[in-house]
Amino acid sequence: MSSYNYENILANIASGKVVPYLGPGALIDVVNKETGESMPADSDSLILAMNNGRPMSPRLMYEFPRAAMDMELKKGRSFVNRFLEGLYGQQQWTRAAVHEWLADLKPPYVIDINRDTQLQDSYADTPHLLVHGIARIGGTDYRFRIHHYDGTAYTEIDHADADTSLPILLKPMGSPLPEPSFIASDADYVDYITELMGGFGLPGFVKQYRKSRQYLFIGVPMTRDTERMVLSDIIYAADEPAGWALIKEPNAKEERFCKKMKLEIIRDDITGLLDAAGVNVSLPTPREAKVQEAMA
Repeated sequence: MSSYNYENILANIASGKVVPYLGPGALIDVVNKETGESMPADSDSLILAMNNGRPMSPRLMYEFPRAAMDMELKKGRSFVNRFLEGLYGQQQWTRAAVHEWLADLKPPYVIDINRDTQLQDSYADTPHLLVHGIARIGGTDYRFRIHHYDGTAYTEIDHADADTSLPILLKPMGSPLPEPSFIASDADYVDYITELMGGFGLPGFVKQYRKSRQYLFIGVPMTRDTERMVLSDIIYAADEPAGWALIKEPNAKEERFCKKMKLEIIRDDITGLLDAAGVNVSLPTPREAKVQEAMA
């Protein structure tokens, strides 16, 4: 059981005052249904998966956008997009405990910097708005697309036509659904972050809704500039304090950044959060999860 008192945070997530912000750590218990292998979600595992299990040079292993840029230069942008679509859109994955919790709770606004579909699956029975980040696409001043989900299918809409009473799912780095689109390489991030800073990376209703919100960062890396720049702009106009970050063993860099962003570090992991929420779960190893899936 966690020693941290999550009561107020959990109550405010349900009301929408506190916004869940999901990173790769939220998928820590997800495995492939056929092989039992963990879902590649963090930077290192994505690089290895993209390069057929082989590590790249230390310079490229530093973070996934850098490695994806190298692959894009060698094999074309479509190679990286096909890799991500195949990984997240065509393979069968077990459900994350965090997403099972969110499926029951249905917060009015969730931010997910992963590129999988589990958040969308959590709202599969609920009409919602999906805001996708896009990059390096002509014919628009904006770096997002909006889709309205009516309970059965997605339809792309103009931001002026969005029903803002619906839950908002913000996936800035993209998703395979409803149309595969990803922000992955350095060039993608440069374009997206530039427009995000300029006010063209988010629709107006999101910028209005986010005012004076607080955030709970779940499994979000705080050590790389890329994620930190996206984070800083997405939570602009947050309340003070801006929220909380689940980091079991923060390093000095994470502590400095969280202090700068007015985020309280909770030295706990996802198990402690879910236990406080009444979700009894022990995060399985891939081998344990494979056995459980086979017996289901």
